[in-house]
Amino acid sequence: MKAIVIGAGMIGSGIAYRLAEAGVDVIILEADRVGGGTSGISFAWTNSHGKEPRDYHELNVSGMKAHAALAEEFPGQTWFHASGSVAWRKTPQDREAMMENFERLQSWGYAIEWIDRKQLAELEPDIDLDHVGDAMITYCHEEGYVDPVVYCDAMVKAAQKRGAKLRVGVKVTDLAMRNGAVTAVKAEDGALYEADVVINCAGRWADTVARDPGLRLPLAPTTGFIVFTPPVATGVKRLIHAPDVNLRPDGAGRLMVLTNAADDLVSLDMRPSPTMPQALDVMRLASEVIPALATVKPEAARITARPIPKDGLSAVGPTPRVKGYYVVVTHSGITLGPYLAKAVADEIVHGRTRQELENFRPARFFN
Repeated sequence: MKAIVIGAGMIGSGIAYRLAEAGVDVIILEADRVGGGTSGISFAWTNSHGKEPRDYHELNVSGMKAHAALAEEFPGQTWFHASGSVAWRKTPQDREAMMENFERLQSWGYAIEWIDRKQLAELEPDIDLDHVGDAMITYCHEEGYVDPVVYCDAMVKAAQKRGAKLRVGVKVTDLAMRNGAVTAVKAEDGALYEADVVINCAGRWADTVARDPGLRLPLAPTTGFIVFTPPVATGVKRLIHAPDVNLRPDGAGRLMVLTNAADDLVSLDMRPSPTMPQALDVMRLASEVIPALATVKPEAARITARPIPKDGLSAVGPTPRVKGYYVVVTHSGITLGPYLAKAVADEIVHGRTRQELENFRPARFFN
């Protein structure tokens, strides 16, 4: 079997590895660079918070477990950080929502617990407890974060060791069809790449791979804005979710910081800058949580578009009415990456139908 994987991000790189591992002749086509799309501009939190309905929650829990299993499969790996996460909420409305979320997650067997201020201080000593006040605090010890580009590089290289080929700078612009089956992809430069199966893992560009409207998955991407600090003298080890700001370590002493409010104040046509007002405001909010950041200015800022199918849920599976064309697009790509890599390879190579994916098939968009 010969397979083409479009995209070398969090989803495509893992699928390419599992296909190559199973003996498939794999070509990875990447328009830019490995991990250079949305994967490289992500908070990269492995979790299943607010992921409903129940089957979508369970899929994400499976993703979290798959990360831990993959870390054991690659001794000495450096991309997965099983750090745990802390969160707190203050206002009556936020407290009520937090309580509802806690009760739902706990009833579903999720690893979440209440902690007090003393426990929070033991976990993250640099947090200003005066800012926390009498807030309700949770701790989720099984959550973590990923360095996505490091992950993508490791998966691509593992695939290459098993015979996969990587082609960068190849932008796919259409699919070639014969007798109702996809037989190849067409690149922007006119090159044709033939295959028995094509797996579209192009993320936010997934709807540009095919010109035929009947093959284009409808997307509803949202904009994300992330700020990065220079190396700072803090001991932050976990994901921290304060009411107005979220932050986590990003290597070499740097922190990654974001706010939901800032997402609404940027657009993809903006040129991100560490001096833009939105970046400075994000850092101001972070310094209220971590006083050591009070004099720290942003080192970098990035804007991205999150790849989200139109109904907000993952789209994983074959496209109806054609053969040889498989689509994988999800907002939860960081959490689901290793799990979907195995599941998709299982379906493509062995022809097994993974029942846990049945409610997330692309077919729901094509009547």
